[in-house]
Amino acid sequence: MTSTMVSSTSAAALPSPSASSHRLTQRMTNRYSVNAMYSLAAEQDVEVEDELGRAQRRLRDLKSRISSQSKKNFVLERDVRYLDSRIALLIQNRMAADEKRQVAETLEEVDEESGLWPDERRMGQYANLFFLLQSEPRHVASLCRLVSLAEIDTLLQTVMFTLYGNQYEQREEHLLLTMFQSVLSAQFETTTEFGSLLRANTPVSRMMTTYTRRGPGQSYLKSVLADRINSLIEHKDLNLEINPLKVYEQMIQQIEEDTGTLPASLPRGVAPEVAAANADVQAIIQPRLTMLMEIANTFLTTIIESMETVPYGIRWICKQIKSLTRRKYPEAADASISSLIGGFFFLRFINPAIVTPQAYMLVDGVPAKNPRRTLTLIAKMIQNLANKPSYAKEQYMASLNPFVEENKARMNRFHSSLCEVGDFYESLELDQYMALSKKDLQIHITLNELYNTHSLLVQHADELVPNSNDKQHLRILLDELGPAPPQVPRKENRSIELPLYSRWETPIVDLSTALMSDSITQNDINYMEAKSIFVQLLRSIPALADKRPIDLPGLAERAATSKDPVLVRRGIKVQDLLVELQKAGVVDKADGYKIMQDEVAAEMVHLGNTREKVVLETRSLEAVYKTICDHNDYLRGQLEQYKAYLTNVRLTSTKEKGAGGVGVVSVNGKEKKAPKTAVLGPYRFTHSQFEKEGIIMDSNVPENRRVNIFFNIISPAPGTFIIALHFKGREKPILEMDLKIDDLLEKQKENNAVLDLEYVQLNVPKVLALFNKLFTKRR
Repeated sequence: MTSTMVSSTSAAALPSPSASSHRLTQRMTNRYSVNAMYSLAAEQDVEVEDELGRAQRRLRDLKSRISSQSKKNFVLERDVRYLDSRIALLIQNRMAADEKRQVAETLEEVDEESGLWPDERRMGQYANLFFLLQSEPRHVASLCRLVSLAEIDTLLQTVMFTLYGNQYEQREEHLLLTMFQSVLSAQFETTTEFGSLLRANTPVSRMMTTYTRRGPGQSYLKSVLADRINSLIEHKDLNLEINPLKVYEQMIQQIEEDTGTLPASLPRGVAPEVAAANADVQAIIQPRLTMLMEIANTFLTTIIESMETVPYGIRWICKQIKSLTRRKYPEAADASISSLIGGFFFLRFINPAIVTPQAYMLVDGVPAKNPRRTLTLIAKMIQNLANKPSYAKEQYMASLNPFVEENKARMNRFHSSLCEVGDFYESLELDQYMALSKKDLQIHITLNELYNTHSLLVQHADELVPNSNDKQHLRILLDELGPAPPQVPRKENRSIELPLYSRWETPIVDLSTALMSDSITQNDINYMEAKSIFVQLLRSIPALADKRPIDLPGLAERAATSKDPVLVRRGIKVQDLLVELQKAGVVDKADGYKIMQDEVAAEMVHLGNTREKVVLETRSLEAVYKTICDHNDYLRGQLEQYKAYLTNVRLTSTKEKGAGGVGVVSVNGKEKKAPKTAVLGPYRFTHSQFEKEGIIMDSNVPENRRVNIFFNIISPAPGTFIIALHFKGREKPILEMDLKIDDLLEKQKENNAVLDLEYVQLNVPKVLALFNKLFTKRR
């Protein structure tokens, strides 16, 4: 059997929560591995042109498109988040309204025709590096723990949507989960407080959230929550607010609207406890509490009853959380462990989709104010149930305690059942064999993903490979690659196909031979290959597929004498195999090869059921794909709004400040000429001036040389500045730094007051004040 027979795997091959328990819990034998391989090949044979083959190809194509589109959406969502923060900064600071270049670059489309490819030698080195990273997840796990929060999103893009981007491919999913296990294990080892595990905003928690946003997670959320949420948000006027202060304010507003006056007994601006004590407020809240608990119960029931459809990977992560907790905290109560599982399953997966269903493509548009508040309260109730209940911050939520008490045991059982899934370690060994047999193993990766991952690996090489003399494969490849290339401009950030292979591992040509061992004989291999070929022949000659008993010799002869060269080759091959098996006494010609006959018939029944499952899965995923594409359109629409906003900011700014020159702006969809901005500056300041005004926080310049140091500041474009550090008598500056106003504003927002110019450290707020003073009135 050659590699072409196992060219891909499917989601159907993933361990299923509903699969028979013995298949999930018993150690997979070599014979089972080979048998599974042949059975999988029969399902996935790309050369067979029957209904199952066509359905499988449609499904594989659809899954590939979902994986690709998920990555595009992740990148767009990151761009939108970035621009959200930039627009907020623009609004917060007058000077930032003229900022241009970096935000503009975020809105640029990639030009696939531009950009440079790595040369052939470097492509080979990257091919080896990324094969190593993909097939040995421990390296990726270590890197994810070492990077900062600022770096994690870009790395997650590469890990979740590129390195393990085929979200429905068994090997990649298993390797990704192996990486998760390593990351979680380290998290448990280093965390000192039980309560903070998995709840803090860390690279690990960001990884777990991102994992749930992949195709299978999105599909589950849509199938389980969409109908429930949509039926709730139809009632736009249903007000279920239970915060006494808000209810009191709404009540007196309504009274004033109805009567035109407000009784003296209902003053404005009362304290929360006064509002809570008001009898009318209590009367309004009481039926709302009952209704909220009823709605929350319907949500909870829907989620609990959906357990069998929860994606395997998410359940497996829950299992790891339980297992790691047991090992690290052997005295931990079941309720505490349940709380940790809830911290992942509900806090990171379910509740964000309930609170903001529009961001998870579960509804069209943003829900109205009242249902939006109801969804928030429902999510709080479920989260309080999933955690150890605590209402310290919002005392009014304590009124919903009956919901928690009634469902506590039910939630604990659900969390425990979520963890009841089998492991995949035995099948992963087979997956790795199959990967080595593939001639087309590759990933689609952008140049900046390539260079960013390379840069992070170099940056953390000493932690990843602590002993520099230890010539691990990772160290060898990093030494050969040298420093990482710089990031290319966004417009030139092309996507390339990177083949994956290892120079340390020999590709497998024949999987059967590779898997042969003491427990697997040549007769076993021949038997399973013969059975596989007979199944392929029946699929290729459907006129014979329904005849029973199956005439195996006749089927082989029909294929061997046909006009189709593929069938001829298979027919002759299986005839030879039958002869070998007859000689070995494995099958008996006298009974019409009954053992094999029965197994082939059973396999055909299995494939018939498989086709129905494939059709159903395709229909379900088509809806998911449409939703993901709609979300992509929505995100692109947001980016277009940002473009229009920034264009208007620039146009308004230019008109107000009257600079010279011309450019092009968009007004109501039409391009018009607009003034071009002139370069402002340079403005010169001495070292002592900056010290006196407190702009310099610290200086590495020797005291006796400071008198010869000065700074030139220019603004080549709105929102862009260059600070050049000069030494008297020298024509060229010692150092130049290109600054963007939004970066400085973000530093200020994050309370990072230091701007490091190598020789001096400047105070960020005072630098911003200086820029405002120098340039605002001059544009």
